[in-house]
Amino acid sequence: MSLLPATIEEIATLLHDAERDVRDVVKVTDAQPDLDTEAAYRVQDALRALKLARGVRLVGMKMGLTSFAKMEQMGVDTPIYGFLGSDNAVDDGAAVETAALIHPKVEAEIAFVMRDALQGPDCTVEQVLAATACLLPAIEVIDSRYENFRFDLPSVIADNTSASRYVIGSKAATVDGRDLESIGVVLEKNGQVVEVGAGAAVLGNPARAVAMLVDMLHARGQSLPAGSVVLSGAITAAVAVEGGDHVQVRIDGLGSTGLRFV
Repeated sequence: MSLLPATIEEIATLLHDAERDVRDVVKVTDAQPDLDTEAAYRVQDALRALKLARGVRLVGMKMGLTSFAKMEQMGVDTPIYGFLGSDNAVDDGAAVETAALIHPKVEAEIAFVMRDALQGPDCTVEQVLAATACLLPAIEVIDSRYENFRFDLPSVIADNTSASRYVIGSKAATVDGRDLESIGVVLEKNGQVVEVGAGAAVLGNPARAVAMLVDMLHARGQSLPAGSVVLSGAITAAVAVEGGDHVQVRIDGLGSTGLRFV
């Protein structure tokens, strides 16, 4: 049964206010068991409209569930996506206030900055690389609005795939001749290595995640605009953080980026 527009708006407002008020809520399917994937993306669209209405700018997109193990765990065969707003962006090396977050975790990712717009269907890795202006190391801070970080697939889609903050490096790298499958990634917390990985952790190639994003947007009548920042998906497992922590990501050939939690 399709959810009524009023119900979609109600769920979006619940999640918007939970993020604003820094409080967790039970996953939305507990109260709305008919929320399916299609309706969840409608909630995400409504959530984005609420943010844009208060002056947030849309700056890009993010992919989630991009590891085969995570997809198997969630019982799905395709990743999910969310949006990045100007309220999510953090300057390289800047401080993030934990008082504005519920239960943050960090992940290491590769960010694509798109020079050209991309439109599906059947977007390819080659098209993604040709349309990419540069690559940057990135840290995504995820912060589910759900109690104990517990959710099902429709609930996390509605919650904009737990998007919270992100930081990208300041030194751009070209895609030319770069082996994104074997590229090495190190995530450090307080000077200690806590996670390592390689680009292949993201669907075998992070550019494939961007291509899938383009096709998923096309299926909903959308495209990926030029100038978009795209977080291609977690290369490492998520690591919990708290006030006083300093996090840094180093990626072979792309440099490093970091942020502090206060």
